[in-house]
Formats: sequence, C-alpha cells, structure tokens
Amino acid sequence: MALYNRADDGHNAQDLYYDQVNTELAAYALLALGCSAAVLLVWSASSRFSCYLRQIACLSNKRQQYFRPARRWLAAIRKHILYASLFHNRRHREFRLSAAANMGALPSRTHSMLLIGILAMNVTLCTVNVPYSSDRAAKVIRNRTGIMATMNLIPLVLFAGRNNPLIYILRVPYDTFNLFHRWLARIVVLQALAHVFAWCIPKAQEGKPFGWNGVRMSFEDNAFTRTGLVAACAFALLLVHSPFPIRHAFYETFLHLHIATAATAFIFLWIHLDGRRAQGFLLGAIILWAVERSARILNILYRNCGRSLTTAVVETLPDDILRIALYMSRPWPVKPGQHVYLYIPAVGIWTSHPFSVCWSDDEEAGGEDNDNHLHKTAIYLLVRRRSGFTHTLARRAARSINGVLSVHAVVEGPYGAMDSLDSFGTVLLLAGGVGITHHLLFLSHLVRGHAMGTVAARRIQLVWAIRSPSYLEWIEEWLGSITLPDKREVQGSTSSTVASVLQISVYVTGSCDMDVAQPRLSTMQVVTGRPDFDQLLAREVENQIGAMGVLCCGSGGFSDDVRRVCREAQGPTEIVLFEQSFT
Repeated sequence: MALYNRADDGHNAQDLYYDQVNTELAAYALLALGCSAAVLLVWSASSRFSCYLRQIACLSNKRQQYFRPARRWLAAIRKHILYASLFHNRRHREFRLSAAANMGALPSRTHSMLLIGILAMNVTLCTVNVPYSSDRAAKVIRNRTGIMATMNLIPLVLFAGRNNPLIYILRVPYDTFNLFHRWLARIVVLQALAHVFAWCIPKAQEGKPFGWNGVRMSFEDNAFTRTGLVAACAFALLLVHSPFPIRHAFYETFLHLHIATAATAFIFLWIHLDGRRAQGFLLGAIILWAVERSARILNILYRNCGRSLTTAVVETLPDDILRIALYMSRPWPVKPGQHVYLYIPAVGIWTSHPFSVCWSDDEEAGGEDNDNHLHKTAIYLLVRRRSGFTHTLARRAARSINGVLSVHAVVEGPYGAMDSLDSFGTVLLLAGGVGITHHLLFLSHLVRGHAMGTVAARRIQLVWAIRSPSYLEWIEEWLGSITLPDKREVQGSTSSTVASVLQISVYVTGSCDMDVAQPRLSTMQVVTGRPDFDQLLAREVENQIGAMGVLCCGSGGFSDDVRRVCREAQGPTEIVLFEQSFT
C-alpha cells in the first residue's frame, strides 16, 4: 500500500510540475506579445516625434532642402521590408477563381514575418519540455495545447475590436490587427483540435474492450468532456465558415453566425474550465470583449442621441453611386482619414458597414434665439452600389420621390485618422474611382493649412483615375469649395496661392467625349488614358520640396502599382507611402 501511495504522490507531483510549466509558458507567450508591442511603440513614437519636429521646422522654410534627402538605412528598411510584397509586386490585388469566387490577397512581407514569428512561438511553446519517452506525453500535450489555445483568446479578442487601444497607441491600422485576428483564430482551432485528439486517442487505446465506443460513452456520460467537445466543435465551425470567399459573398450572414458561434464556444469553454487555471485567461478575453462592446454602445448613444436623431439622406448618382448625407445629432469635428460604421435600421438593423468620410459641413439650425440654435454637422459619404446592404439601400432610394430617400440612421465612430501629411513639403494623392472619398478631406486640410501657415505642404498633386467624366459630378461642388477662395473662410487666401500649390490631374480611362470632359476648375487638367505612375513619381521627385508623402486609395491593382513605384524610388529622396484599404 505504501508503494502505491508513493507512486500516486509521484504522479501528483509531476502533474503539479507540468501544470505550473504550462501556465508559465502561456504567460511567457503573452509577455512576448507585449514586448513586441513595446518595440512597435518605440518605433511609432520616434517616427511621430520626427514628423512633428520636421513640421515645426518647415513652417517657415519654403525650400525644406534639409529634409529632401532620405536616410539610407530607413530607405532600405522601407524598400526591402515595410513596402515589400510577399511575392513579386502583388499585395492588394486579390486572387479570383471566378467572378464570384474571391480568394483574398496575400499578406505583405512585414505581416508574413510577424505571422511566422507568432506561429513559431506557438509551435515551440506547445512542444517544448514534453516527456515524449514517457506515457505522460499525451497528457502533457493535451493540457499544454488547451491552455495555449485559451491564452491566445486574449489577443484574439483584442485584435478583433474596433476600439482596440493598440490601434491608436501603436498607429497600426485595424486591417492589420484583423489579419492577425484571423491567423490567431486558425492557431487556436488547431490547438483546440490537438487538445481533443490528445485526449481521444489515448482514451481509445487504453479502453481496449470499448475502443472508440468508450470515447463516445465518455462524451455522453461526462459533462466535463462533453462541454469541451462542444466548445472545440464551435471553434472548428468558426474556422469553416470564415474563409474569404464566404465572408465576401455572404458577409451579413457570416457576421451573425460568427458572433453566435463565438458566444457558444465561450459559454461551453467557461463551463469546461470551471475552477481551472486556464479559466483566468478566458476571463481576461471575456472582459476585453465586454469593454469593447460597451465602448461601442456608449459611442453610438453619444453620437446619435442629442436634441434630435441622426438622419440619413440618400441620393442616387450616376455610375451606381450613392451620396449619403448624415445629419448628426451632435457637432462632430471631422478629421481627414476618418471612417464611420453606418447602421440604417430600415434596411438592416443588425448590420453595420464601414465608409470613408468624404466631406463635412457645419450648419446652424434653430430659431432667432441664440439659446435655441443647434450647431449640427453634416457628414457626406460616397458609396458604390454592390450586393447586400448597398444594393437594398440603392433600390429603396431609386423608388423614392426624386430618387432621394430620408431615413433614420445610426453612426458609430469615428475611427481611423492616424495618418498625418502635415510634415511633408510635397504631397501626392493618388485615387482610383470611389477611392477619392478618402482624399478630399486631406486635400481640403492641406490647402487650408498652406494658406494659414500650419502645414509644411508647398506642392500638392491630386491624381484621380476614373472610367467616365460623369464621375466628376460626384465631387464637383466640394472641389470648388477647396479651390475657390470666395467659398473658403481662410484669411489671405487667393486663387493664385491655391493654384501655386495645388494641381489636380484627372485621367479618364474609358472612352469619352473630350468636349464633355472639360476641366471644371483652373487647377484641373483632364486627360485620357491610364496614369503612368513611374513618370508621375519621377516628375514629383524632380520637383520635390522637402520630404514627400504619397497617399494611395484605389483598387488592388492600382495600389500595387503605386506601392511598386514608391518602393523602387526609395533611396535618393525621402518618400513615405500611406495606403488606405479599398473595399
């Protein structure tokens, strides 16, 4: 009996030892992710501080010659790592098996390096310090993969949130965190499946009279194993219905199913982990999810509940474009680069879609009594009609009187606005089609800032590639308010000062009548054909003032061409590329 007790004590000691090792390794994984975030924070903070100093130095410096040459080491990092595609020059251009089967795009070289690091870390921590020669190996692997999968739920949930604080702390866009969210989810599912099979296979081998029937009976009779199986199956279902073609083709269905399945997985996992160490990691993930959802709800209530409700006026424009004017219930100081999530309950109460803020106006409403005046913000969006939400909205607008639909709306945001072009003496804005929505507020801000002496910009070039001259109708009024001084509230601004700093080039890529495609403004030129980005950038480099900022928003092929040209131009002069995803 004493021998048996010693053996039991030995097994218990080993169990405690490996449980402690598993918990420590999971904590090390979180620590490694935190250290990586700290390195990115140092890089981001130093970059922002450098831009701030450059902006201050350039406000009264017309030539800005000191900031024109590039730092060789930084140019090399941009060329070979930051701006490099994984293979050749393909980054944003999506792979399509057919018109309906969209397989998505490849990650960049930077993203791939980080993803490989995360994958290698998880493989290493799941396989290190395992007694492979012992009969305890399966148990150690089972517990290790289980606790690692639960630990990974913390960054998984954090990276999925729109209000992820790391977005603004590290200046890393939401799209990048969403990419890591998807890959972490795949790792979690693989670890969960490894956890299940590391229990099932030894169980089937040990229970020889029953085999896999014994495994089935254990699931039926044991609530602990049953809840774990349900959680693992829910995680597997999340992986099955999340490939890009399904998300792209059935986004709204995917979103609702994704949330319901994730909630199911978390509930059953909580029951499965009752009283165990890994439950603390799950609690952390749940708290992060609850805080993020609460922040979204508070944002929605604050933005849309004032003296009046938010109203959307939807107008149909040529070429399947909707212009949506959002009359906010509260004043809203809109910044360049911001986007919002739009809910229209009359079209879809549970769905929201992101759109770039194209323009904004402030207006006074109310009676003659100053106390009754209501300062309101009108936010404008340009949206291309596609399937689902936008198709239904366009159809309802077309059926309305004069093609204008007025409905109650809910706006969540703003998000974005992380890129600043204020420190660049030369600014090149490149847009394709409806991608112009991202650039107009930057253009207005830079022209106004130049007139007021608050930005470094001395040369601003907007290049817009469109299929038809009718696209100009979308933004003609707004371009006029940017370029015509009598419509701007900037002291000292004249048409000559605007013309000296701003040039707008419109490239009509489709067939058109040039008599119809006449320039609307003195600062605009309209030409036929596709823009030659190599030639455009070479001309800007030749006339470059200070550092150059290139902002791009267009289709996948458009963005890849711009990225290639900016990457090849790294070296002689300072050229910084900013990309906005185009969806």
